[in-house]
Amino acid sequence: MKTGTRYNVFRRDWWTANPKWPGGREPGAGPKTYMAEDVSYSIARQMCKEYNDSHDPGPLSHKAEFEEA
Repeated sequence: MKTGTRYNVFRRDWWTANPKWPGGREPGAGPKTYMAEDVSYSIARQMCKEYNDSHDPGPLSHKAEFEEA
């Protein structure tokens, strides 16, 4: 983490439904849906933790993450 760095928070699936694969899913990061842009590191971490703690990721592992803005 660099001082003054800003972050974008998003959520996405880490698996894609595919009945031809074992378990009916194959690995693959889905498209990002942004929840916040240009926030501090601490806010980005807090948003991800709150989202991931309160949402069932389901079979496609739908989770919140963040990246440098």
